[in-house]
Amino acid sequence: MGLMLFPGDDDVASPDISWSYTGFSMFRKWLAHAEGFTLAEMDGFGGDHQWCGVSTTLAPLLNHPDDDGPNLAPAQCAAMLPRLEAILDQHQPDDSDPVLRRRIEDVSQLVTVMRFCVDKDVELIFG
Repeated sequence: MGLMLFPGDDDVASPDISWSYTGFSMFRKWLAHAEGFTLAEMDGFGGDHQWCGVSTTLAPLLNHPDDDGPNLAPAQCAAMLPRLEAILDQHQPDDSDPVLRRRIEDVSQLVTVMRFCVDKDVELIFG
C-alpha cells in the first residue's frame, strides 16, 4: 500500500508519481531540509513549530496529510514549480549517492505531474 499523486483529469494515461508511505515521508523530510528546516520539528510531524513561521512555497505539499485532505489546486502547483525546478538545478544526480539520485528522480517526476496539472487546469490528487 502506498501513496499516489495524480492529476484530477480522469485519464489513466496521465503522468503520476507514487511512493510507499515511508518513501513519501523520507522525500518530504529531504525537501524540508532543502528548504532549511527539519520536518520533525513542525506541528503535525512531532514538533511544535507552526507552519505560519516557515517561508516556503512548498508548504502545501510538505504540510499535507499523506492521503487525505484537500487536493492541491493548479495555482498551488504553479506556485511550487519554480522552487522544485530550482532544487533540481541545485542538485545534480551523483551516481555514487543512490539516495540523492532517488530524491532528484522524485522531484523530476513531481515537476512533470504538477506541470501537467497546471497546463490542464486540474487538481493534484493525493490518493
